[in-house]
Amino acid sequence: MTVTRDAPAANATLNWLALRDGVAPVWARYTDLVIDRGDGSWLTTIDGERYLDYTSGIGVTNTGHSHPKVVAAIADQAAKVIHAQQNIVYHQPGLELHARLPRLFPAPADPADPIGLFLANSGAEAIESAVKLAKTATRRPIVVAFRGGFHGRTHGTMALTSSSVRMRGHYEPLLGGVHFVPYPDPLRLGAGSSAAALERTMAALDELFATLCYPDDVAAFLVEPILGEGGYVVPDDGFLPALRALADKHGILLIADEVQTGFGRTGRFFASEWSAARPDILVMAKGIASGLPLSGIMARRSLLAAFAPGTHGGTYGGNAVACAAALATLDVIEDEHLIANAERLGTRLLSGLRAAASSSRNPNIAEVRGRGLMAAIEFAEPETLKPRSDLSKKLLHDALDRHLLLLSCGTYGQAVRVIPPLVTTEAEIDQAVSTIAEVFASLS
Repeated sequence: MTVTRDAPAANATLNWLALRDGVAPVWARYTDLVIDRGDGSWLTTIDGERYLDYTSGIGVTNTGHSHPKVVAAIADQAAKVIHAQQNIVYHQPGLELHARLPRLFPAPADPADPIGLFLANSGAEAIESAVKLAKTATRRPIVVAFRGGFHGRTHGTMALTSSSVRMRGHYEPLLGGVHFVPYPDPLRLGAGSSAAALERTMAALDELFATLCYPDDVAAFLVEPILGEGGYVVPDDGFLPALRALADKHGILLIADEVQTGFGRTGRFFASEWSAARPDILVMAKGIASGLPLSGIMARRSLLAAFAPGTHGGTYGGNAVACAAALATLDVIEDEHLIANAERLGTRLLSGLRAAASSSRNPNIAEVRGRGLMAAIEFAEPETLKPRSDLSKKLLHDALDRHLLLLSCGTYGQAVRVIPPLVTTEAEIDQAVSTIAEVFASLS
């Protein structure tokens, strides 16, 4: 969804934009801004205009832009060694991260089978790793995923993605052995009831096993604790425990895709903690290193051992500088109490957005939802719930004119997501809510 400003760009911006013809057009654009620097929740253009960035680089800059501690860690490590490939040598930040991250796994530690870590580069690569591990560990061919889920754009992860046809259309045939069931969307599957939506999802799983595949052929359930690209849909808290129970019944592994929900985004370090459901494999990326390319999966060491030496890997996974950034990110999250901040300010954000929506009396605001600093506003016609992507696009456009950066999501682009960095302040939250309320008024 492209949203551009009506006013002509300043001369400096125009000069730089003259070079954009070399940028592959596959990148769908939100703005024509050319950024010079970032600081906390703010981005500054080369013309000196400041924008409140409530996109966080699609949920990446949880510690804000250019946090001094992260910047210092990057500079310090880059002066020592930039690339030290994992097959060849060990490096200090990598070893420390392998010791530290597993302590944050959302389940009690088992001293007899502790958690291990495999590091990669991107969310899609980590999903590929998780699925490969599940298949080789179980010797089963099928993965069950959920409608609306987004898991990446590689050829394998496209087959697991159903958030929008543009993510996978025209690339058929894709990887086989993937089945989908509805995600328990309270608005669209449960008519506003999260319990009803959950009941329909679990019934769909029963039907899947009765009609299309045997459960003992299923290697894994692949699920986002909260839908990301699919609309920031928050399911019933019983969803992951119900999946966990069904997985245990049939020897199926549970893969939690926490690429967008991890690292404090929802007011817990991982969103799985909200329901206390233990995943077998946890996938992480985005917020892990404050913007440097790093991702990974965590699982019991006995499960990770299903990867025989040399059967999986990558040249850049666990890069030394990225690992140093990840360690600094963990320090900032802990030292600045960013998880508590996400929960507290998330409550303020959601209550403010809901009050603004109610005051606008716009019947096409179907729902304001979220958890922590992961919020969305869905536009749809009342009763029919026909998506109104035109209204979400207008909100993006008008917010941009007011120097607030937001993103869309949802299958039809009918929702607007609000993703502040976890270092954001009460004043910034209030400013964003006030700006969105102004746009609501114009939409009415």
